[in-house]
Amino acid sequence: MRRPVPHAHHSQPSSVVMNPVFVRPGEASEFPTFQLPAGESLPETARQIVHDEAMLDGNARLNLATFVGTWMEDEANRLYLEAADKNLVDKDEYPHTAAIEERCWRMVADLWNAPDPARAIGTSTIGSSEAAMLGGLALKRRWQHARRATGKPVDRPNLVMSSAVQVCWEKFCNYFEVEARYVPISDEHPVLDGHDLASYIDEFTIGVVAIMGVTYTGMYEPVTAIAAALDDVQAATGLDVQIHVDGASGAMIAPFLQPDLEWDFRVARVASINTSGHKYGLVYPGLGWVVWRDTDALPEDLVFRVSYLGGEMPTLALNFSRPGAQVLLQYYQFLRLGRDGYTRVQGACRDVAMYLSSRIGAMDAFELWNDGSDIPVFAWRQRAGHTSNWTLHHLSDRLRARGWLVPAYPMPDNLSDITVQRVVVRNGLSRDLAELFLKDLQAEVSYLDSLTSPMPEPPATSSFRH
Repeated sequence: MRRPVPHAHHSQPSSVVMNPVFVRPGEASEFPTFQLPAGESLPETARQIVHDEAMLDGNARLNLATFVGTWMEDEANRLYLEAADKNLVDKDEYPHTAAIEERCWRMVADLWNAPDPARAIGTSTIGSSEAAMLGGLALKRRWQHARRATGKPVDRPNLVMSSAVQVCWEKFCNYFEVEARYVPISDEHPVLDGHDLASYIDEFTIGVVAIMGVTYTGMYEPVTAIAAALDDVQAATGLDVQIHVDGASGAMIAPFLQPDLEWDFRVARVASINTSGHKYGLVYPGLGWVVWRDTDALPEDLVFRVSYLGGEMPTLALNFSRPGAQVLLQYYQFLRLGRDGYTRVQGACRDVAMYLSSRIGAMDAFELWNDGSDIPVFAWRQRAGHTSNWTLHHLSDRLRARGWLVPAYPMPDNLSDITVQRVVVRNGLSRDLAELFLKDLQAEVSYLDSLTSPMPEPPATSSFRH
């Protein structure tokens, strides 16, 4: 579900003013809300105003809706502040940050079993959405080059994916004029698993997206099964279709918790993989990574070389200026945790997720959709026949009043009559906090179950999922 965009007539009038909490001698006591103030203010007052408004937001640690990291160690926080002024794209001015960026994506290429990490190529991005779009662009450009080389038209590219993809793939297809072909999920096929895939593939297919951690539920899509289905397609038609793995979350979980699961570059059809450094890479937002199997998988004409920042340097990104601090934070985490540390942190998150899912699944009101054994994310639906007096949207609103953000939303097409709730367990959601959440959840379910008449429809804002 997407939040509605507010219309202009919902805005407050431009004459609204706000008063700083602390009024100091010689300083204005009112500031316009929608106009630049005429004069200066003391830094303490400006900071207090911004702080006081921002503290009315929800507590990020209690946000069980987001995949994005909300906690880092104090040493990382200090490093973040020290590097806040670095523009990553200015590699001539900040060559050591640029070198650290390359070290990071080479580490990631090795983590994802690139056949020859020295021949792999990658880059950091603002987030995994940008990384996914770069992966999609490379698929499209390779397809175009191959078609032009044989004199075939390139005007109707399509991309095949599950109906449960994250919205960034809808954006990619819209922005870059690619037909989106959605394979619907169902009770029998809750993820893209290769079933009926051949009916969606033709000579205009630029690739298939496989998801390691579906946004709706956290479930993995079986990359080997998808690749096997594409092998059958090639045997029958001659079409050689590559896979991009959207590993926004799972690409930083599977290497540590499911090391024997083949989903990465061990699968020959996987051309590229993206992940979010700011999700289970354990870094603050916004940081993503994308890696291609080798230089052949990334067309050279997608790489720009610029010379106006002090020296000729290659750049591969949709954004130009972007922060270097998050890259340094990623390197900090790699050095700080190593494979053993990441395994322990991700394992602890999975343990909490499976504990929570087992307790919630045991409640009369709920039926689990999955248990959090893939990535530490699980979802549940209301048990059929439990009640008609309240829905998961009402429960989401009740939990919000206690500070917990737990989204309720409909599943994608073909299952849109099913509403689920989802919990994302991130580093920082301790077993103690999980117990507190369970107590609040049980209390709110008991309250709702005590109602003798149906609740009114809740506001739509309780239904966001991204």
